[in-house]
Amino acid sequence: MIKLSHCKPVGDLRLSLSFSDGTTGIWDAADLLGSKDTPLTIPLRDPEAFARAFIDNGALAWPNGLELAPWTLHAEMKSAGLLKGQAA
Repeated sequence: MIKLSHCKPVGDLRLSLSFSDGTTGIWDAADLLGSKDTPLTIPLRDPEAFARAFIDNGALAWPNGLELAPWTLHAEMKSAGLLKGQAA
């Protein structure tokens, strides 16, 4: 199962993500955060709050409780041609 192994903020609402299969890419959360008006997504529109992202049991998470499944991020990034590196 795909898990996240590393995340690092690289700009407003963007993260550099590394996955357990050896692939990496830059994920831009602007579309997700701009289209979802929920108590968990609205605060993350602030770049400082967004930059507090961390990995929790292989998932992308924030201190406010939002978690995103790594396999969903991986599939979306792969489909968009945003992943580099070789799958293990």
